[in-house]
Amino acid sequence: MEAINASISFDQRLAAQDIAGSRAHAAMLAATGIVEPSDAEAMREGLLTVLSEIETGYFAFSTALEDIHMNVEARLKEVIGDAAGRLHTGRSRNDQVATDFRLWVRDQLDALDGALDALIRALLDQAEAGADWVMPGFTHLQTAQPVTWGHHMMAYVEMFARDRSRFADARARMNESPLGAAALAGTSFPIDRQMTADALGFDRPMANSLDAVSARDFALEFLGAASICAMHLSRMAEELVIWSSAQFRFVTLSDRFSTGSSIMPQKKNPDAAELIRAKIGRIFGANVALMMVMKGLPLAYSKDMQEDKEQVFDAADNLMLALAAMTGMVSDMQGNRAALEVAAGSGFSTATDLADWLVRVLGLPFRDAHHVTGSLVALAEAKGVDLPDLTLDEMTSVHDGITALVYDVLGVHNSVASRTSYGGTAPSQVRAQMARWRKILG
Repeated sequence: MEAINASISFDQRLAAQDIAGSRAHAAMLAATGIVEPSDAEAMREGLLTVLSEIETGYFAFSTALEDIHMNVEARLKEVIGDAAGRLHTGRSRNDQVATDFRLWVRDQLDALDGALDALIRALLDQAEAGADWVMPGFTHLQTAQPVTWGHHMMAYVEMFARDRSRFADARARMNESPLGAAALAGTSFPIDRQMTADALGFDRPMANSLDAVSARDFALEFLGAASICAMHLSRMAEELVIWSSAQFRFVTLSDRFSTGSSIMPQKKNPDAAELIRAKIGRIFGANVALMMVMKGLPLAYSKDMQEDKEQVFDAADNLMLALAAMTGMVSDMQGNRAALEVAAGSGFSTATDLADWLVRVLGLPFRDAHHVTGSLVALAEAKGVDLPDLTLDEMTSVHDGITALVYDVLGVHNSVASRTSYGGTAPSQVRAQMARWRKILG
């Protein structure tokens, strides 16, 4: 029973939040006249002593005391005596753990905001370095149209910025205090819940005591946003694995984020990217696991909720690690401009530009232009050349209206420069978006 019941092996990570909540509660008990000011001061000072012992590694955690709350309270009694017994007045372990957990998740959200800021800035630096480098844009991992390196980097800026926004939204929604909800029904003591909420940086107390002790949607929302962010990291990691291969040679990853082979001396493996791609499954799994814990629980608290924390701790740790590794890789990687440009012109990547030219200059309906372009692609493919390599006579054999002006749109640089619509790949648009983001980030 002790083995299955105890949570101290993992919830000791809540020590700082638990002690912060207890110190706020002690101050409120004194301010409302529920305990003597001298007792409250002894509790607050004694809690700092306990925190110091935990942080310096001198604290002896006991599984017999089950959790972080009882471990702290037992040690507080050894430090200050009987006054420690008054600390639990007007609260329960139910609202205590709900408060601790919210504080911990809030701290993680703040840390993730900083980590995402660093990654976004690294991506901006890469975009700036290659705002006018041409590279292939893909659909179905097949060459589609030329884009710019800067445009591709800025796509990830947008993705990770939305992740940052989701975390900010989650933080704002969860920033309410459960403290004072007690076991589930509130308390008959004249407590001041707004005072403790203010002391802990919450916007307000939670308005329903049943909800306060039983809600874990704040943790689920964190895991949901973390899962989306993790998915974005995994997509980029996959691209780095592909791009760094000998078949692509789009990027070179630094030795700091690559490893060699034990028997093949030529190998430079993108291990950091591969590990990011794999660790993401743990974050997805945590989201599903906590959903399963919560899905059948009646109000209010059930011991099942003890299983909420390990999932969130593991997900937060792995997401922070993945963000740090990705930021390092993005900061250090070198784009291979020559290889990118060669690839940009392959696979008939300017076919759409040709179709657009037929519409714009010759006035063909787009479906007809699409058919003509398809015929020209087939001709080039049969001759083993790319579209710009077809002679004008060969082009006019498909449509006699084509003129030499068509060659102006068949180069990859002309192609990307023409995509000046808002959000397009033209270097002018990429630089405008970079400037917008530099201003937003400050």
